[in-house]
Amino acid sequence: MKTREECLKLLHEYTKSESLLKHAYCVEVAMREAAKLKNEDVELWGSTGLIHDFDYEKYPNVPDHPLKGSEILRAEGFPENVITAILGHGTYTGVKRESDLAKWLFALDELCGFVIAVGLVRPDFLDSVEVKSVKKKLKDKAFAKSVSREDIYKGAEELNMDLDDLIQFTIDALKNNKKNIGF
Repeated sequence: MKTREECLKLLHEYTKSESLLKHAYCVEVAMREAAKLKNEDVELWGSTGLIHDFDYEKYPNVPDHPLKGSEILRAEGFPENVITAILGHGTYTGVKRESDLAKWLFALDELCGFVIAVGLVRPDFLDSVEVKSVKKKLKDKAFAKSVSREDIYKGAEELNMDLDDLIQFTIDALKNNKKNIGF
């Protein structure tokens, strides 16, 4: 696997949007925490989270993202398990999420964005975000309407994890790593 520094370089080469960079950092820290929980390679999982959307700004249309990005990653020599996980985070690619890496990336991608959105409407950011506040906002279709609720529910299901537990895991991962996510 490429180093975090190499992944950061790739991310910054393709991504200029501050919000997209912050999203990448959020998914990275959550994936690192998931790797610790699963006793997996923290660097590999974190770097996968970091680069999962690196191509989105340049190729925002379905199915270009993440298909174009996968071609770039192959040319750059990234491992196939990382590429497969990144392809699987887009349900429209048809790539099955079979590995824990792929399942966790899918589960955390939308949920990280949603938890951050909940935190941004609070005066203390993430400090007071709780599972019940996230679940309440999930019911509000107008709130963070670009976030796929279906993907959040499906992510928990594919992990065979209670949604409340996954939400709490994500809140904790982001809270405990606030200095690393750019907020």
